[in-house]
Amino acid sequence: MLRLLLVCALAAASWADIPEEEDVLVLKKSNFEEALKAHPDILVEFYAPWCGHCKALAPEFAKAAGMLKADGSAIRLGKVDATEETELAQEFGVRGYPTIKFFKGGDKDSPKEYSAGRQAEDMVTWLKKRTGPAVITLTEVSAAESLIADNEVAVIGFFKDANSDGAKVYQKAAEAVDDIPFAMTSSDAIYSKFEVSQDSVVLFKKFDEGRNTFDGELTKEDLLAFVTANQLPLVIEFTEQTAPKIFGGEIKSHILMFLPKTASDFQDKMSEFKKAAEGFKGRILYIFIDSDIDDNQRILEFFGLKKEECPAIRLITLEDEMTKYKPDADDMSAASITAFCKSFMDGKLKPHLMSQDIPEDWDKNPVKVLVGKNFEEVAFDPKKNVFVEFYAPWCGHCKQLTPIWEKLAEKYKNSADIIVAKMDSTANEVETVKVHSFPTLKFFPAGAEHKVIDYNGERTLEGFTKFLESGGQEGGAPAEEDEDMDAEDLENDVEESDGDDHNHDEF
Repeated sequence: MLRLLLVCALAAASWADIPEEEDVLVLKKSNFEEALKAHPDILVEFYAPWCGHCKALAPEFAKAAGMLKADGSAIRLGKVDATEETELAQEFGVRGYPTIKFFKGGDKDSPKEYSAGRQAEDMVTWLKKRTGPAVITLTEVSAAESLIADNEVAVIGFFKDANSDGAKVYQKAAEAVDDIPFAMTSSDAIYSKFEVSQDSVVLFKKFDEGRNTFDGELTKEDLLAFVTANQLPLVIEFTEQTAPKIFGGEIKSHILMFLPKTASDFQDKMSEFKKAAEGFKGRILYIFIDSDIDDNQRILEFFGLKKEECPAIRLITLEDEMTKYKPDADDMSAASITAFCKSFMDGKLKPHLMSQDIPEDWDKNPVKVLVGKNFEEVAFDPKKNVFVEFYAPWCGHCKQLTPIWEKLAEKYKNSADIIVAKMDSTANEVETVKVHSFPTLKFFPAGAEHKVIDYNGERTLEGFTKFLESGGQEGGAPAEEDEDMDAEDLENDVEESDGDDHNHDEF
C-alpha cells in the first residue's frame, strides 16, 4: 500500500510540473505522454511563434480553455511550439500552422483533426460533443434558454416520446454533427415557452430569421440538409474565424462578393446580395469579402483580382475540381446575381480561366515565361520536351528553387528539343493542369499524345538533369497519381496571407 501511495504521489508531482499559460497546458516531448495520462482528453494546438494566424487564434484558444475550466470540465487545451518540438510535430504529421488535433481517452496514436470554427464557443461545443452525449436532455425552461443564449446556433428536438421513431432519427442526425449542440425535450413548459404545439425540430440562431422549423419527412438525410441550409447566415463574411465553417461545410458551391466595407453603397449592395441569396439557401453559399483588408489580398489574388477592381462577383466550386466562374456583366443587382447563379445551377456557365498577356520577351531568357494564353502552344509542341515550374511569387520554396531552375535553363538553352519554363499559377490557369501546391514541376514530353509527367525527384541540378536526360523516367511519376487541390488546401492557401510560407508551399 505504501508503495502504491508513493507511485501515485510521484505521478501527481510529475503532472503538476506541466506548466500552463492562461489555462492552456504548455506541452513538450518531455511531458506530452504525462499530460495525456493526467488529462486523457486534450485539444492540442501545434503553432509557430511567428505565424500570424497562430497569434490571432491564441486569445480564443485561451478563452475556450477558461470556459471549460469554469464549467468544471475534465477536457483541457494544450499547445506545442512546433518550431522547437520538431519531433512531436513530425510524429503527428504537422504540415502547417496552426494545426489542431484532439487526443481522446489518452490515445496518442490516432488523434482527431479539429476542423470546426476558431472561436472559443466553436471549440467548446465541438469538444463537448466529442466527449459527451450527442443529444442533451432539457427538462427546465431555463436550461433551454441558456442553451440558446450560449450558442450561435442550437437545435432542439421536441418529442413527447423519447423512444419514438422520430426521436431516434433525430439522435442519429445529432451524432453526425460535431459543431452544433443538439438537445431534446418532452417538457410541456418548454413546448409552451417556444410556442411548439406538436413534435418537431427547431433550429435557433442569433442571425437572420432567428429560428427555423423543420418541415418535411423526418429522415436523417433531410434533417441534416435542413441544418446545413440554416446553420450559416444568408451571407457570411470571410474571416479567419469563419474560414473553417466555409470550407469545411457541406455546401461546395460558393459565390463571393468582393467589396470594401467603406464603400458608400456598401449597404445597398449587401442588401441586393442577401436578396439573391434567399433563393439558393442550402445550394450556394453566399460569402462577403472585405477587399480593403490586407489579410484578404491573397484571396483576391487567387481570383485574379486587384483592390481597385472591386466590387466584383466570382463563383467557385469545391467539388472534385476547383472551378471558377465570372459574370459577363458588372451588374450587382439581385436580379443579375440570381440569373448568374441560376445559369450555374443549370450547367450553362463556362469556367473562367485567368491569364496574363503574353510578354513580348517571353522567350528572351533561358527560362521561358508561360501564361495561360501561350501555355498549350508551347507545352504541347509535339517536337519539344518542355519542363515547367508552376510557382507563386510569394512562395518561399519557389524562391529557393529559382537559382537552380535558372542554371538548368542555362544548361539547355541551346538544346533543339528541351525547353525549361515557368508559369505564375496565381495569375494564370489552364484546363489541362491542376496545380495544388507550390512549386509544382511537370514535364510535357514531345509527341502528339499530350502526356504529362510529374517530377517527384530531388530539387537539384543533378536530379533535374537526370530526369530530362532519361526522358522523364528517372524521378518522374504519371500525373494521374496526383490529387487536385481540395477545400482544405484552399483554406490553408488563402488563410496564410502574412508571408508565412510553411503552410502553403507544400500541401
